[in-house]
Amino acid sequence: MNIRLPAEWEKQEYIIVVFPTNHKDWQHSIQEIQKTYVEFINTIRKFQKCVVICKDKKILNRFFDSFKNIEVYETQTNDTWIRDFGAIDFFKNGQLKSYNFIFNAWGDKFNSNLDNDFNKKFYKKKLIDVDFILEGGSIDNNGEGVLLSTSKCIFNKNRNSTCKEKDILKKLKKLFGLKEIIVLNHGFLEGDDTDSHIDTLARFVNKDTIVYAKCYDKKDIHFDELNMMEKELKKTRFTLVPFPLPNAKYFKNKRLPATYLNFVFINDAIIFPTYNDKNDEIALSILSKHIQNRVIKTIDSSILIREHGSLHCSSINKMLPK
Repeated sequence: MNIRLPAEWEKQEYIIVVFPTNHKDWQHSIQEIQKTYVEFINTIRKFQKCVVICKDKKILNRFFDSFKNIEVYETQTNDTWIRDFGAIDFFKNGQLKSYNFIFNAWGDKFNSNLDNDFNKKFYKKKLIDVDFILEGGSIDNNGEGVLLSTSKCIFNKNRNSTCKEKDILKKLKKLFGLKEIIVLNHGFLEGDDTDSHIDTLARFVNKDTIVYAKCYDKKDIHFDELNMMEKELKKTRFTLVPFPLPNAKYFKNKRLPATYLNFVFINDAIIFPTYNDKNDEIALSILSKHIQNRVIKTIDSSILIREHGSLHCSSINKMLPK
């Protein structure tokens, strides 16, 4: 049996996003976040189909003159962070399959009943239920059997409390056909309530290269932890490329988890978060040196991080069947 977890830069059929409407967590910035999502969806659909989850399609009529390359699926969710509750695609003997993991809202921090039911409604019979808690933002991979994650998340007792660490690794290797799992013990972003998802800290951009968040300010709260994370990464065989952190961002006097690592691969392009920050151009310049044959599109994600996520957290990719 041949099982493979595809890399996100492989060919996609569509991207799924959840359009914010009556999600109570967005009521402080509902108009601004809807504007951000409209820009995000319009960027995606220039390159591929975007499936938009919304409780009522009529709501979207106010925002889109045309639904070209947009497919609407009407249902209600608890929140908009579909990366973490959406089904995760994999290939089994060359056939595309999808895993439906349990979602408990990052360790029972929030309500998640609607999110946890989403996959069964959307995919119907086209997925495999897994009695295991796992969020899409907690893992990243290179498409060739190497998975990247953090111990603060996948080993956290607020997820799979009855599982030993070695059993979690064994299960992930079997589910995804992995050769290697790199688990980072260091690295965090203040304001992140996911328990250090990897998609805010370090990502593969090709099979041999990992880009990662680096803090250059010794007075910043992140300096020591990200420096130790960098030392862990240097023990791997991969080419490493540091991205600076954006300068500190705040909302309601609380620091937000701003990061350039939460970018999104789509067909022939990459969508990159910016924050109206002096480091935006530096990060873009770094990315452009390591991304080939793709257009780089930017979206100001300053509003997205008010609820502690960014572009990658807001979307999940459905791979193209072989």
